[in-house]
Amino acid sequence: MKIVFGADHGGYRLKAELVSLVRGAGHEVEDLGTSTGESTDYPDYAHQVASRVAAGAFDRGILVCGSGVGMSIAANRHGGVRAVVCSDVYTARMSRSHNDANVLCLGERVVGTGLAAEIVTAWLGEEPEANERHARRRAKIEISSP
Repeated sequence: MKIVFGADHGGYRLKAELVSLVRGAGHEVEDLGTSTGESTDYPDYAHQVASRVAAGAFDRGILVCGSGVGMSIAANRHGGVRAVVCSDVYTARMSRSHNDANVLCLGERVVGTGLAAEIVTAWLGEEPEANERHARRRAKIEISSP
């Protein structure tokens, strides 16, 4: 699977750990940065990751900031992107199985490295449920322009 990563200054340390984890699991990874604690703007990274996922260049994206919230809001501005903030393994699994979330947002100030690794592993390992009920609901998420 091809995974693209991005983080601002509030999430770069956790991102680095997760990039290593995902590469170690055999996935193809692109890391768009940042890699320092110098102040950056989270929407810049969210838009870069989301645009690549929306275009189909990557299967999924992972974004990390302080809380995960700002990244999720910015990423969800892109059509075809279903970004979710997860702070637990159950939500990570459900976001994939029920909602087919394709961008995972995490908060370095919210989850520790161990829990983040469990969340990412669960999220990457889960597939969308194929039943009609969830497929119908996922189709309703996409809004057509008037």
